[in-house]
Amino acid sequence: MDLKAKWWIFCLLGLASAALVGCGKGHQTPVQWGIEHQVLLIANGDEPQTLDPKLAIGSNDLNIVRALFESLVELDGTTLEPVPGSAERWEISDDGVQYRFVLRDKLAWSDGTPLNAEDFIYAWRRALNPNSPSPNVELLYPISGAEKYVRGEATDATQLGFSSRGRELTITLRQRTPYFLETLAHPVFAPVPRHIINKCESVAGRQCPPWTRPGSLVGNGPFRLHAWELNQRVALEKNAHYWDRENVFLEGIEFIPIEDQLAEERAFRTGQVHLTYTSQMAIEKIAEYRKNRPDVLYQSPNYASYYYIFNTRIPPFDQASVRRALALAIDRELLVSKVTKGGEIPARDFLPPDKTYFPAPSDALFAPQQARKLLADAGYPGGENFPKIELLYNNGELHRKVAIAIQQMWKAQLNIDTELVNQEWKTFINAQNNKMFRISRAGWIADYQHPNSFLATLTTESSYNDTYWSNKEYDALILGATGRLSTTDAQEIFREATKILRKQMPVIPLFHPMDNNLVHESVQNWTANPMHRHPYKYVYLQDKRD
Repeated sequence: MDLKAKWWIFCLLGLASAALVGCGKGHQTPVQWGIEHQVLLIANGDEPQTLDPKLAIGSNDLNIVRALFESLVELDGTTLEPVPGSAERWEISDDGVQYRFVLRDKLAWSDGTPLNAEDFIYAWRRALNPNSPSPNVELLYPISGAEKYVRGEATDATQLGFSSRGRELTITLRQRTPYFLETLAHPVFAPVPRHIINKCESVAGRQCPPWTRPGSLVGNGPFRLHAWELNQRVALEKNAHYWDRENVFLEGIEFIPIEDQLAEERAFRTGQVHLTYTSQMAIEKIAEYRKNRPDVLYQSPNYASYYYIFNTRIPPFDQASVRRALALAIDRELLVSKVTKGGEIPARDFLPPDKTYFPAPSDALFAPQQARKLLADAGYPGGENFPKIELLYNNGELHRKVAIAIQQMWKAQLNIDTELVNQEWKTFINAQNNKMFRISRAGWIADYQHPNSFLATLTTESSYNDTYWSNKEYDALILGATGRLSTTDAQEIFREATKILRKQMPVIPLFHPMDNNLVHESVQNWTANPMHRHPYKYVYLQDKRD
């Protein structure tokens, strides 16, 4: 596989060349080669930062990690219902706090080493390590003792709410958590190879990059790592030791980092990739595909939010009135109809609408007259003496165009100036994590289908909260919502929490994205869903002429 892969990589690197389409013997495109050899070629946005399930946070990382590692539970690609993964079955106690899983018999790592329940427990303790917790550690907080252990309020790891016995794993929660089973599908709950990691990681749990590189990384998913060539590809091949290998149809997957969305579309159009996997394709091309190639344009609403965040410790953004003024000066209807153009839903709130917990609000979030009054009340009438805003965003045509549009709206409505600061992905993430910004672009795709996946990210202690904003009333509401089974009770809590966010505005909700992807007609069993989850094990390639 590798020699042929080298061939189409050479073609891919020539995307700007007019001779691209004729690349290869007999004018065979990489897509045609992929169909012939059952190798799926995916445009995957930015270069991944890590393949460690503990550390992966960006979609470009998680897209790959989900092929390499399998949790106890996975999500069905159509219904998003929890389905058995490495666990063949489970039981939940009547009070909803204890989960008992039975692992499949004879599980193995991709190097053939037997995999057992202790590998899961090792991964969870590693993610909870107080010296270097996972950025996704909050997904484990429903487990009894987990949050106190991470915060240093408890030091005995053996008292955490999980244990193993043979093929059985038992997890005890601190309280009933209706969505917990769905969270188990996140890679942070996947096992990691302790027989490999223990060789290179210190007791303190510092990251050891070599174990995630080709030749060292072993996983338990349907695919294994074959090659990782920086800024060229991450190549996976079928895992011969996967428990369900007979039902894995693809022989391999190649993830190609293409940051520029126009280049991504060009790669698809010229037969270099089977599909685009970023959440938003090139804006300029959406209408064209709707008209001329609707069969390859996959569009579905995402359970997600696109928004801007404030560093609330930096004046004047420490004033809620200033934050609200900036939010109310943005015309979201104009933004989605004239700028993003992908079917996005204008955002009234940070929380996306859903049928169960949070129906779509009827009022709009555009009130320029009120915005000007708020700014004047804060001491900046007509924008006078307002400091120049620095707006941070990462590479991507969509992010750039949204930033320009909002820059113009703030100037037109509030008479304030905005400097746009563009950074490549790794630098951008570092700036956000270290609060080195004034206003920054952000986006969130739910880890599970529940409002808590969004609202909990803005609680005071959340590791996802990059705003420094803190509100005790809000924290209490979100904590109180966790165990509620009554939909009516939960709806009321989320409405109250949303009112606080509207008043305080630590983030500016802009729109709820659509999944706009291009998928070649040869790709089978790739179904759209609100959480951008696509199990690779059921995907296969079939020439449309067959």
